[in-house]
Amino acid sequence: AIPVRSSRLPLLSDAMPAPAHLFPLIRSCEIGRLCSAACYCHRKHLCCVSAHFTHGHFRCAPQRKFAALCRPKENFNRFIHTRDYASTPQRFYLTPPQVNSILKANEYSFKVPEFDGKNVSSVLGFDSNQLPANAPIEDRRSAATCLQTRGMLLGVFDGHAGCACAQAVSERLFYYIAVSLLPHETLLEIENAVESGRALLPILQWHKHPNDYFSKEASKLYFNSLRTYWQELIDLNSGETTDVKEALINAFKRLDNDISLEAQVGDPNSFLNYLVLRVAFSGATACVAHVDGVDLHVANTGDSRAMLGVQEEDGSWSAVNLSYDHNAQNEHEVERVKMEHPKSEEKSLVKQDRLLGLLMPFRAFGDVKFKWSIELQKRVVESGPDQLNDNEYTKFIPPNYHTPPYLTAEPEVIHHKLRPQDKFLVLATDGLWETMHRQDVARIVGEYLTGVHHQQPIAVGGYKVTLGQMHGLLTERRARISSVFEDQNAATHLIRHAVGNNEFGAVDHERLSKMLSLPEELARMYRDDITIIVVQFNSHVVGACQSEQL
Repeated sequence: AIPVRSSRLPLLSDAMPAPAHLFPLIRSCEIGRLCSAACYCHRKHLCCVSAHFTHGHFRCAPQRKFAALCRPKENFNRFIHTRDYASTPQRFYLTPPQVNSILKANEYSFKVPEFDGKNVSSVLGFDSNQLPANAPIEDRRSAATCLQTRGMLLGVFDGHAGCACAQAVSERLFYYIAVSLLPHETLLEIENAVESGRALLPILQWHKHPNDYFSKEASKLYFNSLRTYWQELIDLNSGETTDVKEALINAFKRLDNDISLEAQVGDPNSFLNYLVLRVAFSGATACVAHVDGVDLHVANTGDSRAMLGVQEEDGSWSAVNLSYDHNAQNEHEVERVKMEHPKSEEKSLVKQDRLLGLLMPFRAFGDVKFKWSIELQKRVVESGPDQLNDNEYTKFIPPNYHTPPYLTAEPEVIHHKLRPQDKFLVLATDGLWETMHRQDVARIVGEYLTGVHHQQPIAVGGYKVTLGQMHGLLTERRARISSVFEDQNAATHLIRHAVGNNEFGAVDHERLSKMLSLPEELARMYRDDITIIVVQFNSHVVGACQSEQL
């Protein structure tokens, strides 16, 4: 198997814990009223086609038959703040300890040694966390130190049509990147060790939460595909130093190609055969950062984002985008898609802000329904297991499907030279960015990390506020500052704000309690899975490295 060095034991469970079911505080008899009064269709929620073998495809276009359940988003805000139920005079809230238990269930922190015996690290450490909305959660996260080269890899992966593709990419992508970065001599050494049956050099040291597991059943298959890749790199040796940007692009594209090929070839083991097909027919976006000294590279495929937190001279915080969404809101991305297909398809390529009227992200791993020819799709489905052949989604052909592939996993790579004022990096799936503006994210994380709060005038956004209400808002803000350190993890602190902020930008415990106590069948209608990694930089090391390069 691929060599792994980790202090954590992998779990075999396929499902991340979904804390909503721990506190079913909304009675099932009220679900109908909640749906009709408070539900809204937010990007990829309730009114979506069924796409996974057991779960809905939340990145597909709305269907008319669900339209009656959808209400404007404003109704949701009204429900959160003012909704009363005549039949339920008693209100149920999670206590602060219960809220904290849910928010902290998946948090993880890692502190990087300033000197690891070879290099001085520009990374102080990172905090990560996840809050599920789907059951099981479709997001994944990964973090690892490169052992045979320099630097750290960190990434978030947002799955759709199930978690299979996101799980596979979170396990495999960093190996493909690490192999792409290895010098020719090290690749030869690893290949010779495999040939002779000797122990392999460890490539990555993983930093994992106990719930972040590896699929032991597929490890041999994944290893064989990775080995084929490094054998090709050995044969193609040009003698030149590997460029990080090129290595990232090649790794993304090669893994996606292997996912497709494994599904076409199949496997004699029925479990693995079904697994590789689930991976290929589901999909995942990826946002990955490689940090080596002052060189920060971000490779993004899809609509997760990377954002740099910068501290200005006056102590305030600003945000710098290090990725661009690959969706219909990106005009350059829409033009790219149109350029790759005949002009006769121009009107059908993007409909309702979706690729072929169905898919939100314009770049993703897997999603072979948007990549394979119709003939290949039919052949694989018909020859596959019954679970696949009986599934309506896998047999469904997208409309106006004439010149595939329509989708790519090739990432857009941005290189940034770190400066002493660059204090942290936030990688997050779109569940965060749908609820918070990047400038608010930069301020909240920056103030959390430094403990210094720059007070802004309270904005009431057009609301009529009495003197007593304003006094309450100021009191809440004072309490919020005094309790900021109840979170020992920056990602947890950010999730608390993303889920619990009210219209005035303050964490409202009542709102937070209601959001976290929604049952599984309702939670996904109000928000997406949220996965966050906050990377803190060592400004002293960054400054010293910057001086050496001048």
